[in-house]
Amino acid sequence: MNVLESLVSNFLTIMKTFEVKDVIDILCITIVIYALIKFVRETRAEQLLKGVIILLAIYFLSYTFGLTMFTALLKNFFEFGVIILFIIFQPELRKALERIGRSKISKSFSFLSSNDTAELVTVKKKTIQDVSDAAIIFSRSKVGALIVFERTTKLGDIINTGTVVDAASSVAVIGNLFFNKAPLHDGAVIIRDGKIYAAGCILPLTRKNEDVDPNLGTRHRAGLGMSEESDAVVIIVSEETGNISMAYRGRLTRIENKEELIKTLERYILPTDTKTDIVDLIPIFSSKRKEKKNGK
Repeated sequence: MNVLESLVSNFLTIMKTFEVKDVIDILCITIVIYALIKFVRETRAEQLLKGVIILLAIYFLSYTFGLTMFTALLKNFFEFGVIILFIIFQPELRKALERIGRSKISKSFSFLSSNDTAELVTVKKKTIQDVSDAAIIFSRSKVGALIVFERTTKLGDIINTGTVVDAASSVAVIGNLFFNKAPLHDGAVIIRDGKIYAAGCILPLTRKNEDVDPNLGTRHRAGLGMSEESDAVVIIVSEETGNISMAYRGRLTRIENKEELIKTLERYILPTDTKTDIVDLIPIFSSKRKEKKNGK
């Protein structure tokens, strides 16, 4: 009973000194811990974290049993552990920082971003129409295509892997770029500010191979990889089935018809008055779940 009274007394003493800044402090720590847990669960960090825990357990045992040399070795390893973690998680950390840069908070800094003019919006609408028309033609003739719409994340490093075209969009131009005898047909086309900016570009493959339907080929994996490393919208036309898919934020969704493709692209590409992220507005399914739903 005395122990319980002591605990209650200590709790009341702490509550008397509790201020608003302490609540904010606790909330900040909670958010950071939640973000770290989510970061670990969504990446390969989960397996690496298990390895770190095992090493810590080994270090504790070696210290307990007086294994001087082994303890010193592990101690030196942990001293450089922070640098090692930064090297190991460099892609994940870059991705996390890019997400912060694309967040709603960053949009409040208007001097860091440019607003679309009415003329640019008109150009983007025409490009969306052209890409949709071309995608339907590709789908019917089973011509493979990979088209990337650049958004806030600049894709200069991806553009450098291909050939700069910098041409106004048209169905004919897009069709010629993906013609199977054309020299640039194997790569991706990058759309920037409503223009066909580059072609024949090489995209990074997805790192989530275990979550990707094994029936999907390199083109779909490249589209997913691009969507994982940026906020780009990627249109993929399958050469085998003629199916049209769209990759965004590491998710793949099937597009059933031209009207759906135009509507969805406009919601992603064109500016909106609301600050709600489009990912919360439309259902996005992984390719694996979609194939299972269709009974394949």
